[in-house]
Amino acid sequence: MAEDISTAQVVLHRVCHDLLKKQNVVATGIGYKISAGEKSPNLSIICSVEKKCPKAQLGHKDFIPQQVDGITTDVVETGRIRALSAHRQRHRPAPGGVSIGHRDITAGTFGCMVKKNGQRVILSNNHVLANSNTARIGDAILQPGQHDGGKFPDDHIADLLEFIPISLSGGIGLPSDCPIGNRFALVLNRFAAIAGSRTRLQAIRVQAEDNLVDAAIAKPLDDSDISADILDIGAIAGMTQGLLGMAIQKSGRTTEYTTGTIDQVDVTVNVQYGGGQVGRFTDQILAGPMSQGGDSGSAVLDNDNNLVGLLFAGSDTTTIINRMDNVFSALGLSL
Repeated sequence: MAEDISTAQVVLHRVCHDLLKKQNVVATGIGYKISAGEKSPNLSIICSVEKKCPKAQLGHKDFIPQQVDGITTDVVETGRIRALSAHRQRHRPAPGGVSIGHRDITAGTFGCMVKKNGQRVILSNNHVLANSNTARIGDAILQPGQHDGGKFPDDHIADLLEFIPISLSGGIGLPSDCPIGNRFALVLNRFAAIAGSRTRLQAIRVQAEDNLVDAAIAKPLDDSDISADILDIGAIAGMTQGLLGMAIQKSGRTTEYTTGTIDQVDVTVNVQYGGGQVGRFTDQILAGPMSQGGDSGSAVLDNDNNLVGLLFAGSDTTTIINRMDNVFSALGLSL
């Protein structure tokens, strides 16, 4: 056995760099060939590939030979090999897919770099950048998020610029911006104070029951602190509609790079926001289990790197995604 391994090692060391030049090959090593689910007793040179492709889709130079100097080969699909935990580290410039969050939350995901009135901004969820409606414009955004070691002011990367309020039932509403309602509440509160009552009134804005997006943007303190790329994915090619059955991918703070398929469209869903608060969202996209807590805010793309949506919720078996065209429309964004 030792002699067999030594022979295979000599051959592998001679050819490994040439094998790694072939399309999709991400690793080479020595192991046992698997055939029909059974392990062969013979040592083989194992070529790990990001994705197995039919020979018709490969150029002749990318074919992996069945043998190299009498040593059989095997091709194993492993997906993309990446450094683990990079998504939770501090990055400057910070790409999409890494940990980020309002200074008062744990951590979510920097979705991607977009533009607002020609200015580069960070896109993520309201509940990641605006603390579920409770933040103020100008609040500090940390990268990485607080749960991943981010501290103010050392990791202060951006300020909250704008968010789309989420209509929530079962919780406290948003303060009203109506001057008449606020004036009326002020007068009644003065009478209450004179009467010795500690009860106070606040005018509350009545919102539509349904939501389309959980989205917010932040302005970087320094434009050079953010990257247009998404970690593990690369550059954004454009934007497209998410269609039933479409293959999709995302890069997020917790589960990092994952893939899935759009299983449902035109979804209406009730999403729990904690404290008994529930937001109902319409025109959503549903995929399988490609995310966990902390992946909120991840950009979702098709396999051609076109933006499809903004991940914001899910369960152990599902992932819920805002349509990206609704996000862009609501916030007035462009690529």
